[in-house]
Amino acid sequence: MLLGAVFFLFAFAEKRNHARLLSDVNLHFTNSENLYLTEEAVNKLLIQNEVKVKSVGKETLDLNRVETVLEAHEMVEKAEVFMTVDGKMGAAITQRKPLARVMGKNQFYLDRQGSKMPLSEYHSARVPLLTGISEEHLQEVHPLVNYIANDGFLTKHVTGLHRLKNGKYEIYLRKLDFVVFLGAEEEFELKFKNFKAFYQKAMQDKKLDAYKKVDLQFGDQVVCTKK
Repeated sequence: MLLGAVFFLFAFAEKRNHARLLSDVNLHFTNSENLYLTEEAVNKLLIQNEVKVKSVGKETLDLNRVETVLEAHEMVEKAEVFMTVDGKMGAAITQRKPLARVMGKNQFYLDRQGSKMPLSEYHSARVPLLTGISEEHLQEVHPLVNYIANDGFLTKHVTGLHRLKNGKYEIYLRKLDFVVFLGAEEEFELKFKNFKAFYQKAMQDKKLDAYKKVDLQFGDQVVCTKK
């Protein structure tokens, strides 16, 4: 009788565990400083794709399918979906990160993967503005804007880039009158290194307001045009 009672309790607990239903999704945004996607939007996405989290037994829920559904969203870079021991589904969502905003008739972001990213209805990113750029130029300009986004000095000062018809670039800076002429995007790391040296020297000499153009296209030197 004792053994029978043990087997009965074990079977009852196992059946109850199998029948346990999922509760709401516990969402975690890995880069939550800017929310281009809300929890409400995620839940709506799951409902639209018939992922009925509240009414599906946890053994029947395909986590890989849920990840595929989430990663298909235009604002999601990566999603990791998991089940907790208490029957709750969790999702760690990495949102796409915009590096620059392409201006024009159809505006969009350029993300850190070098791909076109739509604007968000929830948040507007404070990123440099790109003009003279079309979709065919995204792979060309991506290394340049990615370098700027990962450099503290440039991120602080650069507000925009303009691509001229000849394929060369101009850069616009915050609170400074002069235009930085980068030239072709080749060797931009050396050009920016030279620009930083010029900036520090001009600021020390209090001459930043004396120029209307700073030309970096020659690579090994900085050529300035006075006002």
